[in-house]
Amino acid sequence: MLKGKTALVTGSTSGIGLGVALCLARQGANIVLNGFGDAEGPQAQVRALGVKVGYHGADMSKPADIAAMMAYAEREFGGTDILVNNAGIQHVANVEDFPVEKWDAIIAINLSSAFHTTRLAIPAMRTKNWGRVINIASTHGLVASAQKSAYVAAKHGIVGFTKALALETATTGITVNAICPGWVLTPLVQKQIDDRAARESLPVDQAKVELLREKQPSLQFVTPEQLGELAVFLASPAADNVRGAAWNMDGGWVAQ
Repeated sequence: MLKGKTALVTGSTSGIGLGVALCLARQGANIVLNGFGDAEGPQAQVRALGVKVGYHGADMSKPADIAAMMAYAEREFGGTDILVNNAGIQHVANVEDFPVEKWDAIIAINLSSAFHTTRLAIPAMRTKNWGRVINIASTHGLVASAQKSAYVAAKHGIVGFTKALALETATTGITVNAICPGWVLTPLVQKQIDDRAARESLPVDQAKVELLREKQPSLQFVTPEQLGELAVFLASPAADNVRGAAWNMDGGWVAQ
């Protein structure tokens, strides 16, 4: 379905981003990966699906790095048809204890990076009259939790950014939407589970259940593959008139 398209997925060397990249690749999209850590393994996984794959290690807190990554996609792949803004970090603390540098980093990576990638991708999408911008927000883009002020602010910002850009592109072949996952067992969430297990002297498996019980009625983690398949739908012709949605996949979290 996506043969001949190129998808650039930020924060895609593991977790949600890699899951989304693999699902798009299975539909024939060429993939540009981005992220820290091991890049060879994820590239091999994508390449095994028979598509072209590239990697750029842009630091998503740095606009100049982001510009270099977008230029790489243009040079090596002919541009970005599907942009998935997924890169994110987390820090948990009461606002009075929140380190200023952590606040600035979360806003830069979780929110501002999406502005920088999108502003650079949109002109070519307008020329082609086709494009998909898929922003990975969070249930925390719809509701809040204590001790996550920066993350909640950034994810609410992503949802608002999605809506504004959807209106700007409403009469074009470009769609802009957000996916709002609940708990996904990513390294970020695993760290919260481990911290909770240590803090409350719980076995790690019990800490997982307690985390889910607080927010996610299904008591099941959302998987990167499920989120990837939703991204595939949003990239498909069936979603041509899905614009400005903040689509929660959260096991019932925001239904409460």
